[in-house]
Amino acid sequence: MTRLLVIVVVLVLLGAGAYVYLNRPDTSDGTAPAIAGAPPSSDVLARGEYLAKAADCTACHTVPGSGKAFAGGVAFKMPFGTIYSSNITADETTGIGSWSDDDFVRAVREGVRSDGQHLYPAFPYTSYTQLSRSDVLAIKAYLFSLPKISQADKENQLSFPFNQRWAMGFWNAAFFKSQRFQPDPAQSPQWNSGKYLAVALEHCGECHTPRNFAFAMEHGDEFAGQELQGWRAYNITSDQAHGIGAWSDSDISSYLSTGHADGRGTASGPMAEAVENSLRYLNPSDAASLVAYLRSVPAREGKDPITIDAQAAPAVASSNAAPGGDSASADNPGLKLFEGACASCHQWNGKGQETPYASLLGTRGVNDVRGANLTQVLLHGSNLRALGPNVFMPEFGNAYSDTEIAQLANYVIAHFGNKQGTVTPDDVAQRRKQF
Repeated sequence: MTRLLVIVVVLVLLGAGAYVYLNRPDTSDGTAPAIAGAPPSSDVLARGEYLAKAADCTACHTVPGSGKAFAGGVAFKMPFGTIYSSNITADETTGIGSWSDDDFVRAVREGVRSDGQHLYPAFPYTSYTQLSRSDVLAIKAYLFSLPKISQADKENQLSFPFNQRWAMGFWNAAFFKSQRFQPDPAQSPQWNSGKYLAVALEHCGECHTPRNFAFAMEHGDEFAGQELQGWRAYNITSDQAHGIGAWSDSDISSYLSTGHADGRGTASGPMAEAVENSLRYLNPSDAASLVAYLRSVPAREGKDPITIDAQAAPAVASSNAAPGGDSASADNPGLKLFEGACASCHQWNGKGQETPYASLLGTRGVNDVRGANLTQVLLHGSNLRALGPNVFMPEFGNAYSDTEIAQLANYVIAHFGNKQGTVTPDDVAQRRKQF
């Protein structure tokens, strides 16, 4: 019995030691590569504003249309429940006004609040961990210069055991490493700046990298695409067929700044938010650095790869005003729905009537047989504000049933992607709930 007790104590001590070791923080300040829009010589508030936009803080901490900047309350619907973002204004009671510099840096880079409680990785500290202390504190200075908003945080709605914050320590021990950005001396300064922007500030991998059973990013498949909250973040590796390897530099740059690239597609959903709140504000030099880094990301096919047919036969055979290649299917309910609700803007040949933002040919949304983003846009519409014109598409979720949305989505996939769509009414019903 005594021997067994000794073994148990030893195992507990070993486990505790491993827990502490694996949760050890990187205490270094870190040094960021050159960021053209936020040079060290600029005013700290100007740097902080630029970095906060690059880090896309608004999208997660400001409810659209609320007028309460950074007051939190944005819902993130996960498979295990709903997480609400927190108030990060300088209000001392409901926000982070009482936090010290060390408190703020620890939260951003380690995922631990001022009270010692763990944050959930819906907050991208797993990417922000690479930020330099100077950049983090510039963001804090900017946030603390803004109006204080008194708004209590919403309670998360998580099932057991996910509602136990202390358990995040074990998650961190298994899947998170505290580390600062390390420039690659073999690469150019532009490439290093682009990587810092992509993996740390813009945290592209948080949406575009597949996640494992525990919701941790699978870095071996980085940027290969992932579906979150019902939206598909597409493959942005250098894969020529399934990623953005075939895109020109100007295609990528245009998409980042305007939310649109001719013949490639228009941003919607979370990507439209990223363009509106973050990417369009990048200094041209920083945008070029980001493009340079994305060009170097190893090609990966990813899960459920999308093959693009940029010259889908039914659409190519159509005119602006009438369908051609599938005209024999006039009794198709999806065709009738498209004719009544979509053709006037998108046109039968998919070129878009008033703006190229409405073009459909060559886009991944209409070539995805599962129709994830297509269904979301049909249900909830799209609203994009970028460097180009404001683009708005109305929602049809209240006008059409789940069956009708599925019929319309499958018709669009067939006509503009030349593929057999697999969208079902049950898929549509599920995506209604995820928004």
